[in-house]
Amino acid sequence: MNYRDFLGRPTATARRCRGLALIAAAGVLLLAVISCRTVNRSVVQLPDVPGAKYIGSKECEQCHEDIYRDFQTADHARLMAEGPNALNAGCESCHGPCSLHSDSGGEVKPPYSFSSGRPASSSYGARLAIEPGRAVETVCYQCHADVRGQFNLPSHHPVPEGRLKCTECHSPHKGSILAGGGTSLLSENDSCIRCHSAQRGPYVFEHEALREGCTVCHVPHGSVNAKLLTVRDANLCFKCHFQQQVPGGGILIGGSDHTLRLREGTCWTAGCHEAVHGSRVSPSLRF
Repeated sequence: MNYRDFLGRPTATARRCRGLALIAAAGVLLLAVISCRTVNRSVVQLPDVPGAKYIGSKECEQCHEDIYRDFQTADHARLMAEGPNALNAGCESCHGPCSLHSDSGGEVKPPYSFSSGRPASSSYGARLAIEPGRAVETVCYQCHADVRGQFNLPSHHPVPEGRLKCTECHSPHKGSILAGGGTSLLSENDSCIRCHSAQRGPYVFEHEALREGCTVCHVPHGSVNAKLLTVRDANLCFKCHFQQQVPGGGILIGGSDHTLRLREGTCWTAGCHEAVHGSRVSPSLRF
């Protein structure tokens, strides 16, 4: 069929088909955008415990009223399951089926009463086939497998060693899972300062990077670089501090000649900017 007239221009039929195709493409795009913006639930695989059944988070309200009320605002409240267990299993998605716990009036603990540290292992170092109870981190890893990998990196927070719990930095029962999240971005540092009190300000001469938060320079879970740094060596500083190469091969940083200084080591170990978090006596963060 010829879709062009004798002058080579598209016929009315061709223009109509092209218009319909554009409308169909726009409709598909609109549906994709709407679906991405309206989906606010996460599907999880609920753990199976012999003899226990799922009863839904609503049953938890009878004894844990405060936690249940606050949990409605939590990120984890969006967890759900498909199929016959498609009920509001937000609490039980981490604690396991709580029918026995509810029927006993609280005398029987939930299937998973959490503790920190690695899962139990046999004398050969292998994980036990049946664990007596899931550790907090083991539960978190069921969905956050990427975080499990980060904790296996050379530099990491001592969560696998049992000296720190995920819940010390993350709140599973209320609000944003990220401590200090939402509109209170500056309070993210509070979680870090609780343990790293030496880095607490205020400083007379501050490092402006701290205004953006600790995670500008540090990875919170684990890193291949020492001190949980996002980038190794002076390259970390170069993310913010521009290098200017001048004739003759010289390098200026902040208007100061760093040609020879860069050969001495990292910015904070070469005896130049040791007070990387802030200083009370040196504007160049030397002390």
